[in-house]
Amino acid sequence: MKSAVLVLLLSCFAQSAHAIEIRGAARTYLETQVRSWASDPMLIAAIQAQNTAHAALTEGQILSLDSAWRAEISAASRPTIEAVLDNPAAEQLRAHVAASDGTLIEAFIMDNRGLNVATAALTSDYWQGDEDKFSATYGVGPGALHIGDVEFDESSQLYEVQVSFTLVDPASGAAIGAMTVGLNAEALE
Repeated sequence: MKSAVLVLLLSCFAQSAHAIEIRGAARTYLETQVRSWASDPMLIAAIQAQNTAHAALTEGQILSLDSAWRAEISAASRPTIEAVLDNPAAEQLRAHVAASDGTLIEAFIMDNRGLNVATAALTSDYWQGDEDKFSATYGVGPGALHIGDVEFDESSQLYEVQVSFTLVDPASGAAIGAMTVGLNAEALE
């Protein structure tokens, strides 16, 4: 009985140590590969424009937009989704994903309400404001970073770790939105 408990504890410790290692590699990748382009003026301008356009949205309107996004995922007409997938900022995010040699799986930016501004690929929802990727970054302020758990991503069929961080206005240093990148956990090892 004691040896079974010891084996279980050692297994848990090994998994925990591996998770810490992946998180460290994810942080390093963010700092060395992503931060340099995450504050690109075009991405910042896209967020600022959407912040202005969405300034008066109510919570009900935000939830309605999110519902529309979810309904459009399987629809022939997808105006809400296309506005976020087919813009210059989304094209730039796709270029960074493509140039990463398989390390970046996804990338998207959010406004100050947690709504997608641009995304390299389709996300399951439009509003990220109720998730840690937004509340633990933009909600905390400049310099905030959130590294999620390693999870299996159904769309890519890969193990992914999402790294999210606050994006700031370079002129004022104020938080304006957030970015999430999904990293291939196996590529980080």
